[in-house]
Amino acid sequence: MALNEGVCRLGNWSVRVLWEGELVHTVAFCDLPPAGEVPEPIAAYCRGEPADLSSLRLPALDRPGKSAEVYREVRAVPYGTTTTYGTIGRRIGTSARAVGQAMRRNPTPLVVPCHRVIGSDGSILGFTPSVAIKEYLLALEQGRSVKRTGAKL
Repeated sequence: MALNEGVCRLGNWSVRVLWEGELVHTVAFCDLPPAGEVPEPIAAYCRGEPADLSSLRLPALDRPGKSAEVYREVRAVPYGTTTTYGTIGRRIGTSARAVGQAMRRNPTPLVVPCHRVIGSDGSILGFTPSVAIKEYLLALEQGRSVKRTGAKL
């Protein structure tokens, strides 16, 4: 099957997706203009709809190691809710720091919704490429007024 590439808008940012059928290889924030198509669940999410991304398969979930465990656990965090790095770590027997490291390497943000993982004190911690995007995604999902920031990638 051929590898597809598409770019869609999410607020002030662009989201680039590489995929084959239901298998999503990467999701990345970028500075590219919209082009081509992206899988419909991701397009719906980018339109601000509470989309179900669980039908999309991810190679990162099939790899051995703690990162795949972290991704599976984070993927189960429901739309519009949050959990903490420590909670995820306790569920799979690792540290909050290890969870954060896995989130930093997450090849498919949105599909593995690392933006839903926050600090134990409720603080919005690191998100690649910008904490402003994480704040935007959380506000969007929680139905709060979405601040359209011009934060650069």
